[in-house]
Amino acid sequence: MAVHAHPDDESSKGAATTARYAAEGVEVLVVTCTGGERGDVLNPSFEVPEGHEFTSIDGRRAVRRLEMAAAARALGVRQTWLGFVDSGLPEGDPLPPLPEGCFALAPLEEAAAPLVELVREFRPHVMTTYDPTGGYPHPDHIKCHEVAVEAYHAAGNPDRYVVDGGAAAWEPSKLYYNHGFSMERMRAVHEAMLGAGLESPFGDWIESRTAREIPEREVTTRIQAAEHFSQRDDALVAHASQIDPQGFFFAVPRDVEIDVWPTEEYELADSRVPTTLPEDDLFAGVREAVR
Repeated sequence: MAVHAHPDDESSKGAATTARYAAEGVEVLVVTCTGGERGDVLNPSFEVPEGHEFTSIDGRRAVRRLEMAAAARALGVRQTWLGFVDSGLPEGDPLPPLPEGCFALAPLEEAAAPLVELVREFRPHVMTTYDPTGGYPHPDHIKCHEVAVEAYHAAGNPDRYVVDGGAAAWEPSKLYYNHGFSMERMRAVHEAMLGAGLESPFGDWIESRTAREIPEREVTTRIQAAEHFSQRDDALVAHASQIDPQGFFFAVPRDVEIDVWPTEEYELADSRVPTTLPEDDLFAGVREAVR
């Protein structure tokens, strides 16, 4: 179970991993906490699908549901919605208040309750989500982390989140945090691009992150996923309102990426089964335990 804040996050964080496991026969469920209703158009070539509009909250939600369905098909995974409304990314100094009724303002137990029920129904052995920083300081990403961690720890306790007629308690075996663009990865790809005489998209980013002294989190688990990068790319492009097919995500030639960085990285946050670090499989320890 991969828990994400918005539609498109599942395609930019761990997408090739989910596609790999789905191809291997693992049941994979992507849970999207919000409808992405407050996301701006980030693709200059985006055209609103016929019969839709993208100016209202309801219109954006409908379009992004179409995009999410296409991305899920590209990855070969199942997907469901937690049902909360996008909080938007506040900007300014001071920051404006978050909109009433948004995901980030929901009390933790209210926000976690539907995810706890999903965990009990789907019965995942492994859950993935964001680290406590959210990966970046979007309020929905931080809330997504809090909700996923709460569900991971609470779903196995039959005395918590009691629902008449609800599914039986279920305790997942492992919890991981996604690692996105780590400094190690960016430096490796940056140097490879320069070495090939190509313009690197990471130069300014490396300098800005270093200047802000953003700490690197531990990588415990590297998943070989290069064979599924094309599915990841197809899923990204499916989010047409958000992803520019000529933009940042496609600035590194795939042959360079596969040669330099063919893996996706994770941080093991909790394990209820024995495992040895470093790992190359999210199900290390789980496979032995369920035999």
